[in-house]
Amino acid sequence: MTSLEGAVVLVTGGQRGIGKALVDDLLTRGVAKVYATARKPQPSTDPRVVPLSLEVTDQASIDALAAAAPDVTVLINNAGASSPQTYLDAPAEAVRAVFDANFFGPLELTRAFVPIIEKNGGGHILNAHSALSWVARHGAYSATKAAFWLQTNAIRLEVLDRGIGVTGLHMGYVDTEMTSAVTGPKSRPEDIAKAALDGVESGAFEVLADDTARGAKAALSGDLTNFYPELVAK
Repeated sequence: MTSLEGAVVLVTGGQRGIGKALVDDLLTRGVAKVYATARKPQPSTDPRVVPLSLEVTDQASIDALAAAAPDVTVLINNAGASSPQTYLDAPAEAVRAVFDANFFGPLELTRAFVPIIEKNGGGHILNAHSALSWVARHGAYSATKAAFWLQTNAIRLEVLDRGIGVTGLHMGYVDTEMTSAVTGPKSRPEDIAKAALDGVESGAFEVLADDTARGAKAALSGDLTNFYPELVAK
């Protein structure tokens, strides 16, 4: 288990959407400091929030972030990108770009901050996945989240003896800018953030934060037509 009281937390993509909700919730849990990153960070009215610049696909930016935040004990890999809705018609560069943002970016951040967290006495990593880790919709986005899920599971094993816990967060649609075109049910960012941070503090390996995530995980052992009903007519 990882207590967030007194922790120093880094939240990537921490100034909007789920990231902002995570920062707001962290402040209610007694953290000492939150580094909140964005491509163009804005100042905060709370002195515990330190805005920092990050381009998650740029190694130099990641290195600069690690140098600027040497006291981190909890890393939250939240930043990510959406993708084209198709594999066959999207430029290969667009598919590679979403893997850079959603898989390689968090990997490089984790590689940069694991030694820092370990040096600071241990702590935690929270990785934001998706119910789409288990459902092939929305083009390469789901593939990046599936790969990131497996990355999380592997890294959890690698840091077992380094005093670092690892939690994977899964959820369906959340009411953020990224899902503004979605007309179906969406969770509140505040609810997802609370479930995620409760999971960190309880030492959960995974947080299935809503019914969509719980249903997708439960259906993994079933027939493919449960996920893709359009196959029944073919």
